[in-house]
Amino acid sequence: MKTPFEIVRETPELLVVNKPSGLLTMPARGELAKEKHLVGLLHQTYGRVYITHRLDRDASGLIIFARTPEAHRYYSGLFETREVEKRYVVVVEGKVAENRGEIDKPLKQRGSGRVSVVFDGKPSLTKYTVMERLRSATILEVSIVTGRRHQIRAHMYSIGHPVLGDSLYGDAVRQSKFPRLMLHSWRLRLKDMSGKSMSFEVNPPADFMGVLKVLS
Repeated sequence: MKTPFEIVRETPELLVVNKPSGLLTMPARGELAKEKHLVGLLHQTYGRVYITHRLDRDASGLIIFARTPEAHRYYSGLFETREVEKRYVVVVEGKVAENRGEIDKPLKQRGSGRVSVVFDGKPSLTKYTVMERLRSATILEVSIVTGRRHQIRAHMYSIGHPVLGDSLYGDAVRQSKFPRLMLHSWRLRLKDMSGKSMSFEVNPPADFMGVLKVLS
């Protein structure tokens, strides 16, 4: 049976995984409680793994897991102190006018699962650069300085350019036409526990590129 994920790098201290869209990172509650998740699948082969950061279920791309408690403390600390460069390829609705920009708006999670821009939220900073403008959409490279839940999705929605395929933030009927969330974690740069720089990159998968072909 083909595994639904790709191991990009395996060392005694970490696993770098290329996660497909639609696979949970970790166990969920409620109606998703019985769904497969990446932590459980990795456990079957590698034993216990530790979550250092998160990637939305419907996003794809790079995510790092620690393999020891010591590595967990180290890599979680890197993400918490913003010492990791995180870059995403994101396709948003409409044509973004400026070639580059920043969204510096505080975010707060609601009981509904949505995240909203509110004055008393946590500081959140998203930076973006236009890669290509399509007929009715824009391809962006996005980097996040902070790592809030749904940060890219909530921030892009707040400026009138929801991520394609995002029925939680965009118009549900319009976004349901797309088979997946058009958000892919393509690059991570950080230092390992010895201080050596590491860089990982994975191109968007076939289901992502298939949507782009239709949009072009």
